[in-house]
Amino acid sequence: MCYGDDARPPQPPNPGPVGEHGDLVLRSSDGTEFGAYFAHPERPTGRGIVIFPDVRGLHVFYKELTHSFASAGLSAVAFDFFGRTAGVGERGEDFNYREHVDKLEFASVRADATVAGGWLREHGTESLFTVGFCFGGAMSFRQAAAGDNLSGSIGFYAIPSRVRDVADEISSPLLILAAGQDFTPVAEVEQFADRVRGHGVDVRMTVYPDAGHSFFDRNFGQHQADVEDGWRQMLSFIDDKAA
Repeated sequence: MCYGDDARPPQPPNPGPVGEHGDLVLRSSDGTEFGAYFAHPERPTGRGIVIFPDVRGLHVFYKELTHSFASAGLSAVAFDFFGRTAGVGERGEDFNYREHVDKLEFASVRADATVAGGWLREHGTESLFTVGFCFGGAMSFRQAAAGDNLSGSIGFYAIPSRVRDVADEISSPLLILAAGQDFTPVAEVEQFADRVRGHGVDVRMTVYPDAGHSFFDRNFGQHQADVEDGWRQMLSFIDDKAA
């Protein structure tokens, strides 16, 4: 997994007040209930973002991350991947996520993300984005091929092989944030970016040469400059692509 319970999401520049927030139970198109968590900015902007967690699903890091995005002016929903196999519940560090990842189907992740995005649209979102981390980063990019009329999709430390089968169907802009010291070679990520650009999609990519996997964590003081730039890149991308 990317983040343990000691990890904490970094704050955006000039954070504002967070409004309504809390747990949700959403229902997918096949009737499955799955857990989610939302946070709205105190003053909504019409911008929203669906957060795809890492392989452990919806845990404390991602619940707090919804607050970070809300303080940056976006309504945010983070959702859990495992409603079909683990039900609705807490995903603590003792959660045996491996057995559930092995049963996970990309189509169900896509369907649940579409529901999460629909919930945001029902609550005032006009420009919808996605963001994900590691496994979730790849799922964020896969959602750009789901026909959800996204304004853009963002991924940290995404593994391109998990997106390869839908790469030519991606239709909304991408922002790729890659760690130079990650286990995924930068060259592989660059090849993925070029492939998507090849059919006319706007793809932005930033590599943080000295950063390792999961660097987007306010406890990693040695990567503070990279964390701050990650926020700048995301907010600039969202500003540029919002309707």
